[in-house]
Amino acid sequence: MEEITNVMEYEEIARRKLPKMVFDYYASGAEDQWTLKENRCAFSRILFRPRILIDVSKIDTTTSVLGFKISMPIMIAPTAMQKMAHPEGEYATARAASAAGTIMTLSSWATSSVEEVASTGPGIRFFQLYVCKDRNVVAQLVRRAERAGFKAIALTVDTPRLGRREADIKNRMLQLHVYCLDVLIVARLALQADDSGLASLDLLVNFSRPFGQDVKWLQTITSLPILVKGVLTAEDARLAIQNGAAGIIVSNHGARQLDYVPATIMALEEVVKAAKGRVPVFLDGGVRRGTDVFKALALGASGIFIGRPVVFSLAAEGEAGIRKVLQMLRDEFELTMALNGCRSLREITRNHIVTDWDLPRPVARL
Repeated sequence: MEEITNVMEYEEIARRKLPKMVFDYYASGAEDQWTLKENRCAFSRILFRPRILIDVSKIDTTTSVLGFKISMPIMIAPTAMQKMAHPEGEYATARAASAAGTIMTLSSWATSSVEEVASTGPGIRFFQLYVCKDRNVVAQLVRRAERAGFKAIALTVDTPRLGRREADIKNRMLQLHVYCLDVLIVARLALQADDSGLASLDLLVNFSRPFGQDVKWLQTITSLPILVKGVLTAEDARLAIQNGAAGIIVSNHGARQLDYVPATIMALEEVVKAAKGRVPVFLDGGVRRGTDVFKALALGASGIFIGRPVVFSLAAEGEAGIRKVLQMLRDEFELTMALNGCRSLREITRNHIVTDWDLPRPVARL
């Protein structure tokens, strides 16, 4: 096999190795998949204004997230059912994240339990959560995660109902839910479904109560900080902060929920401005290069999360693949810092980039 030189090459390897049903589940987005493409394309509309007359012989990529020091502002987002990609699934991801000195977020729909992931060894780990109608199930998951040493809850709030993913409907994604170990009722409901199986999860997702009630309730059962994941607007950013969020993750669910919403990098600055420095703001969606990481930080993000590159590299090479992805992104990011004249993350500023929305628009003539 030819040497892999960038993160994006893993997607084609995963396409060849995985069953079509599984690859489509990981790779596809909602409906026309416009936002899926836009998550990547939007980064190309941001250019650099490099400072070059600066000594960059020493570069520091370390940062702190919720008080936890990590080696770089590149973390792992929650992705479901990783054992479909590789037999070691979330075990491999946890070990790779720990070796890289960064954070892994475990999905509620993981194929390994919080206890099993914790057993892989030390590491900083967050737990992604949906608030389901059965709060007893949710409470049990949160308490187990806390006992297992997880450090934060990433509450996903953009799924009052599941988005329409046509590839999953065509592939009839029924049997795959038997992999879910933490929320076993999900698998039982999915096996009874008449469509893709994914739509039956609507029966579990809570859309009957205001979001704020869920955050406040979670704060009564756990002392863990709560990151609100799925915010795209200033209005929702302010609401999340008012209800006690410790941080915000700008996310469109990997373009798997509502199509024709902005790319996350396009929505980021609006959310950062609304947060006003009260809580850190993070981003996921479309990050494939170290240059993307730099652009997100220049627009005010405190860090980014990657999802699909993890499962694609996991499918291709297991734990070694994820380690390579994290190392490649770190190396690219460090190089981008150096070529922009930045020696530490605090030196990355809005002045280092120019976006297409910064440029003057032509005046229409009547």
